[in-house]
Amino acid sequence: MTVLVVGATSQVGHFLLALLADKGIRPLALTRHDSLPSSVAPVRWLRGDLGKVMPVVPPIRWIFSAGPLDALAAWLPDAPMLPGARVLATSSMSAVSKLESPVASERALAMRLKNAEVALRNACVDRGAGWTIIRPTIIYGAGRDRSFTPLAFRARRSRLFPLPAGTGLRQPVHAGDVANALLAAARRPVSVDAILELGGGERLPSAEVFARVRASLPFATVGIPVPHLILRALAMHPALRGPIARLGADLVADNTAAIEALGVRPRTFAPDAKCWGM
Repeated sequence: MTVLVVGATSQVGHFLLALLADKGIRPLALTRHDSLPSSVAPVRWLRGDLGKVMPVVPPIRWIFSAGPLDALAAWLPDAPMLPGARVLATSSMSAVSKLESPVASERALAMRLKNAEVALRNACVDRGAGWTIIRPTIIYGAGRDRSFTPLAFRARRSRLFPLPAGTGLRQPVHAGDVANALLAAARRPVSVDAILELGGGERLPSAEVFARVRASLPFATVGIPVPHLILRALAMHPALRGPIARLGADLVADNTAAIEALGVRPRTFAPDAKCWGM
């Protein structure tokens, strides 16, 4: 059985490679890097880019993707797939949460994700392939996220930790749980042809999420409360407008369908320093 992993160097890919190894599967893993990445799991690395030049690959049974969804959807019509192949891919809850963002680029991202989801579904239907799309919330766990890990490293340099005021609920999901959901979808006897939301095992006020990240650090920091007045001033910066506007909004997922279809139950948010690569 030939298995291809796209986005193998992402945080979800990191855990997915390990899960496949536990099942005795040595996948083909796509990378755009000139030098091949290292991995503790048995992997056959391939240099290539979905949007540009792809290497020759044998007919594939499972295609896992934690990379750009639109590039995957564009490649699927020509992808070498075995009968009964399945495509298991991640999208993002940003497809929903950023549709009404005050920032034009974020609204465009949401539409791009939704269009890519439709394109992937249509490509799989045309090819007679099964498909499952996972929409995760904020992903963490491998020190490769762009949300909490940069915050942790800035705190290591400055020993200061900002604590923004915010009442909106958050549901961070561990990358290992997203990887487990993808593998569970592949191993189901019948293909789960659906878009499934997936958040962590608990919903927390955003202020509590920041507090838990701070508590996970292997060094002491000084907590700096950031009140609403300062947040409104910071929101004048284009790069901060969207994230600050969402501090009061609930950014959560409904795990019901994923639990019923895949049998997955994501862990609660209890990070440690390893989650930030420390």
